[in-house]
Amino acid sequence: MLRTVAPPPRSPARPARAADPDRRRTSARTVLRCVLEHGPVARSTIARLTGLSPASVTDHCARLTELGLVREATAPRRSGGVGRPHLPLDLDGSGLVVGGVHVAVPYTTVALLDLRGRVVAERRLPHPDTDPVRVLERAAGGLADLLERVPERRPLGVGFASGGWVDRAAGTVVDHPLLGWREVPAREVLRARTGLPVHVDGHARALADAERLFGRAGGSALHLFAGNIVDAAFATRDEVHHGPRSQAGAIAHLPLVGGAERCPCGRTGCLQAELSERTLCRRAREAGVCDGRDPLHVVDAAAAGHPVAARLLRERARMVGRAVGLLTDVLNPESVIVTEIGVIHRPDCLAALRGELAPARAATVTPTSFPESVLAVAGGAVALDVLYRDPLSASPERI
Repeated sequence: MLRTVAPPPRSPARPARAADPDRRRTSARTVLRCVLEHGPVARSTIARLTGLSPASVTDHCARLTELGLVREATAPRRSGGVGRPHLPLDLDGSGLVVGGVHVAVPYTTVALLDLRGRVVAERRLPHPDTDPVRVLERAAGGLADLLERVPERRPLGVGFASGGWVDRAAGTVVDHPLLGWREVPAREVLRARTGLPVHVDGHARALADAERLFGRAGGSALHLFAGNIVDAAFATRDEVHHGPRSQAGAIAHLPLVGGAERCPCGRTGCLQAELSERTLCRRAREAGVCDGRDPLHVVDAAAAGHPVAARLLRERARMVGRAVGLLTDVLNPESVIVTEIGVIHRPDCLAALRGELAPARAATVTPTSFPESVLAVAGGAVALDVLYRDPLSASPERI
């Protein structure tokens, strides 16, 4: 009888090749993040820090240079020995920007940011009305105006951020109660008006990403945003938690101990009702501190020596501290970053916030890393987060 010989097993080469693009993207991301964190940095140092082979680092650096994301630093770094000096790499800050759009209740902020999250240009557009399409069309026009002022820059894409419930995957503002927006296709409208890739997210998560990339956040971090909208985000070193349909961080109706403000939901002491800038402005107006239209007017009055203005800001900061205590009891982050107008501008407000916490926890609380440009950074950070996750997808275009 003839013996039947089983065919040899199929080579695993095809699955390996299929996985190569993902591996290549992961390695490129690792290299770009290393340049962001350590640049100017030599290729040999990148290889040592990342664990990638020198040949792989050289290949990825060449591709990132072609895309305009990195460049060789102007001054070579000598190794101390003989031979060719090291040519360290740094981010290329000369040619590329991302657009940022942040929609607040009274106005929209449009901005251009460089690859390190620094604001290149910024403009504030008051809302004549809150019709979502008109607001977004004006934002697109504002971005185009900013780009005309820097013709040497090429836009990679646009990031959009706002308060309320923003679904990152769908590209929609699902619910912004103070603007009255429901299921607004922000990504679709901005993409149609700009011709650029558009990415959307909630502003608390966007700022958590900004802190993770360019600011103070390391390890796990809680970010609390207290503006007209009050929300939060929780981040690890490489990820901000979104949850199903990006609903994570919706804390507006958490009960706040000591809160006496009536909420539109019918209850008393909801976190957003107590901490909203609208509440601060109303209390300042009732106390005769200022006209009560802009929370910065309360800060200005306190700086000018108005004792009631300073007291209102400290009281609000103490309530923010209670909110921080509530959230950190659940999440136990390594650091806490707070975006709140009093904490940003006044050391006594930061002290009042920390005074509501145990000393060990109080020491982990810091204000936002972007005090002068927080809303501009929020919008741009949405696009920059996407870039640093997949730099090989970068494709500069012109609005």
